Amino acid sequence: MTITTLSSRAFNQDTSRAKKAANDGPVFITDCGKPAHVLLSFEEYQRITGGHHKIADLLAMPGIADMELEIPRVGDLAQAADFS
Repeated sequence: MTITTLSSRAFNQDTSRAKKAANDGPVFITDCGKPAHVLLSFEEYQRITGGHHKIADLLAMPGIADMELEIPRVGDLAQAADFS
């Protein structure tokens, strides 16, 4: 894994270079010499986050309002308490 550091100005002037570098590892983008952002490939982002989605993102998907959600009924889950 290669770590690349670019200033904001260099990033703005050569975005394609930053995108290519992100395929080899994270690209740190600095503002005034301090790290401000990190550019990752989408595959690396998914690996880090485990590919999980937030429920709010899933509910905001286009066409979600037209989907039907069928939740199977589960039998009676209540049980009598044993106080012995």
